[in-house]
Amino acid sequence: MTGIREIDRIVGAALDEDAPWGDLTSETLIPAAATATAELVAREPGVVSGIEVFAAAFRLVDPRIVVQRIAGDGDRFAAGEVLARVQGPARGILTAERVALNLLQRMSGVATLTARYVDAVAGTSARIVDTRKTTPGLRSLERQAVRDGGGRNHRRSLSDAIMAKDNHLAVLTASGRDLATALREARERMPHTAHLEVEVDRLDQLDAVLAGCADTIMLDNLDLDDLREGVARIGGRAVVEASGGVSLESVGAIAATGVDVISVGALTHSARALDLGLDVVIEAPADGSRASEDST
Repeated sequence: MTGIREIDRIVGAALDEDAPWGDLTSETLIPAAATATAELVAREPGVVSGIEVFAAAFRLVDPRIVVQRIAGDGDRFAAGEVLARVQGPARGILTAERVALNLLQRMSGVATLTARYVDAVAGTSARIVDTRKTTPGLRSLERQAVRDGGGRNHRRSLSDAIMAKDNHLAVLTASGRDLATALREARERMPHTAHLEVEVDRLDQLDAVLAGCADTIMLDNLDLDDLREGVARIGGRAVVEASGGVSLESVGAIAATGVDVISVGALTHSARALDLGLDVVIEAPADGSRASEDST
């Protein structure tokens, strides 16, 4: 799970953006002593991610607000389920709700889409992983959402691993460098804890990459026959990653070629926000029934 300091940093910045000088509506319309109870309700099925982020928005606005977590990160839910209950000063609840929902809906959308990809490769040895195609500033949260959906994380940043992609190889070729030699020299210079990955988009590149002792070889935008041949030619000498053009319709067949990892940029760059709502609960005094008013 994302650390509390990182959560507070991201959520705090979002609150500053949304209410830089306070919540004018709540502060002028809602009595200071008013309290409220609101329920987080799922409008559609999915996978929860970001409950602690959701709670942090209310805590940072007013520490007196209590968030009761009914569902936890990674839980699957049906439409209509109550996922959390929020109680406390009404002004604070109304101020924090949009930031809380925006982040929770985004993270749960990523987790839900990831779970669909993970389900699609069930029964194979392939792992579904994310990419760096994340929303700037939200990478920590979106990576957590991928994990909550059952996926794995790729490198976090450019500082974490050597990953030679097509443009790196193009520059090497233009400068007259031999690829295998350049990779071996890179391995000599890199920290012993680092990882060396190389992207190839043609099978005739494999010999040089294998000679360069890559830890992972990414087979990018290859068809199924070439993926199978690539797995056979690599023969366990490196982790085999498939990438490019991966969809829910194609991921099962890609996994069946024997690749170890399938990286999917769509997990983060194409996931839609899940439909979740925060409903203020209004008690009806006559018969004990209740009505709810959707907060937007």
